[in-house]
Amino acid sequence: MKKIKVTDDNRLLHGGDYNPDQWLDYPDILKEDVELMKAAHTNTFSIGIFAWAALEPEEDKYDFDWLDKVIERIHSIGGRFIMATPSEARPAWMSQHHPEVLRVDAYRRKQLHGARHNHCFSSEYYRKKTQEMNTKLAERYGDHPALLMWHISNEFGGECHCDSCQNNFREWLKNKYNNDLKELNHSWWGAFWSHTITDWEQIESPSPIGENAVHGMNLDWRRFVTHQTIDFYKNEIKPLRELTPDVPITTNFMSDNPEFVPFTALDYSQFAKEVDVISWDAYAPWHTDQEDTATLASRVAFLNDHFYSMKNQPFLLMESTPSLVNWHDVNKAKRPGMHFLSSMQMLAHGSDSILYFQWRKSRGSSEKFHGAVVDHDRSKDNRVFKEVAQLGKAMEDLSDCVVGYQRKADVGILYDVESDWALNDAQGFGLKTKKYGETLQKHYQMFWENNIPVDVISKETAFDPYKILLIPMLYMLSEETAEKISAFVKNGGTVVTTYITGLVDEADLTHMGGWLKPLKEVFGVEPLETDTYYPSDRNSVVYNGKAYEVRDYATVLKLLEAESLGSYEEDFYKDTPALTKNTYEKGQAFYIGARLSDDFHRVFYNELIKTHDLKPALEAKHNRGVSIQARKAEGKQTIFIMNFTEESQTLLLLEEVTDCLTDEVLGGALELAPYETRVVEKRI
Repeated sequence: MKKIKVTDDNRLLHGGDYNPDQWLDYPDILKEDVELMKAAHTNTFSIGIFAWAALEPEEDKYDFDWLDKVIERIHSIGGRFIMATPSEARPAWMSQHHPEVLRVDAYRRKQLHGARHNHCFSSEYYRKKTQEMNTKLAERYGDHPALLMWHISNEFGGECHCDSCQNNFREWLKNKYNNDLKELNHSWWGAFWSHTITDWEQIESPSPIGENAVHGMNLDWRRFVTHQTIDFYKNEIKPLRELTPDVPITTNFMSDNPEFVPFTALDYSQFAKEVDVISWDAYAPWHTDQEDTATLASRVAFLNDHFYSMKNQPFLLMESTPSLVNWHDVNKAKRPGMHFLSSMQMLAHGSDSILYFQWRKSRGSSEKFHGAVVDHDRSKDNRVFKEVAQLGKAMEDLSDCVVGYQRKADVGILYDVESDWALNDAQGFGLKTKKYGETLQKHYQMFWENNIPVDVISKETAFDPYKILLIPMLYMLSEETAEKISAFVKNGGTVVTTYITGLVDEADLTHMGGWLKPLKEVFGVEPLETDTYYPSDRNSVVYNGKAYEVRDYATVLKLLEAESLGSYEEDFYKDTPALTKNTYEKGQAFYIGARLSDDFHRVFYNELIKTHDLKPALEAKHNRGVSIQARKAEGKQTIFIMNFTEESQTLLLLEEVTDCLTDEVLGGALELAPYETRVVEKRI
């Protein structure tokens, strides 16, 4: 895989979404922006994201003069710009004169003009107009020395159910199923409820007022939505590839909010293949009353490693907030020090940027109270601006020991969005307790607490590079993936799986004969049934002489070749295996049959870490809530020591390192204030 270095001047990128089109009637604001950009130590700005109405105020009548001036101002202070294509938000004239660009929802209702992401990906007119706009942008700015990269649209998502999309869905299905309705009906199990399809025209996308319980169809629809979205994106970038082949292209990915788990509307593992650089928008809900800061920090780390692993190279934080957002249930401001800490965490896990939405707060509309670098007071003396400037100065000083540095992991955890779709669709288990994404984050957290890096991978990723492979709750597991797992363990790898794994195939059909033969051989067990718990139900698993609470799920297991490491204490499966270990050729396989507490995970995974002699980047003793993460280059590594607690923490460093910002040599006891970060360098 070709590695793309985002910056060509070795600078960490600091800045964000800049919307000068909102301020064209305020020339003093636009002049003021440049001075504030310098004061904030910012250097990179995404422009044009929502600017279509300003760039093309009437059909085929363009105005780029204002954008020319903005770009030259940024260039005059040594800044760079990321040119965004404005396709996320259409101008009103387009919806008025070409209503075919508007989406149709799942109820088959034509949407009105408004909001954003309200365009049909099948619309030939919209595809033509986006190419025309992007051609003009590339011709005008493609050779500009301050152009850093292309930013395509914004936060792709949503779906359309219009006649054109229905036809495209049918064509996609014909291609997938070799134009064979018998093959499609088998995959969708059409005989159930007499849902056999006898004509391609009978197929409609899932709808609350129509068919929505054919799980194979639902799964294929979600796959089609990803295909259609990527196809629209590829249409958009065609002129950019032709006119500016050396300029990298990205589009900003997301998490599912406010849960802050992997995004499920699209299959990013497929979308990632089409971008040069991964970028994503991170809006972690810091300071909630739902979980402690350290636990949330581990979930942020999981998502960072998820995006890094997509291309195994540094990514960009395209959007974040220096203060607060305006769409959480409670929009709490970051406490002093949290912005610096949360930004350092992004750099520690592989980002080469800290970029914000937004540069300046809007005066009106829905995001006027969303956080920004420049507040309504236009002052550089308020707390948020000062913290941004402090971070910007530190990023300037850290660039040489961060930009382009890589991350290397011996542990992989498999996340599969298609399995997520299928599991959420399954009418079984606990409808509110499946929590696939959260479950993966819980297993990941135990490695994060031990400062052991983890790649968050897809089923297409090669398993060979890893010593340990985690596959919790992989509900949908194909024979191909089962064979990959088998080969991994045969060659000496260690794999850990859990309850609700391997129940259906890639068509969301249950496996004939129960669990797949390769899984039975590898794990040495056969899952017999899954018991789903009410919140009031109680059980526990005894492991190494200690009882650990069972929550939500318990799998009844039949031992084949495996040995039992822990057993249930209650219910009709009392004294039966709940945790097993099997030696399979050169490797080992563990099956965790129940959803167990964090205390169990800490004990179990700590033992696994010791067994495999996994070492953190820096040997140190510290309390939970301190995270030590590293990025490596030839012969050296940069290490981020971060305190995600509200209390001072004393660490014991067991080796000497040099502070990257102060040149101080550190060793022995190290005191970290609440939310404090130290960035150090170590030769290897």
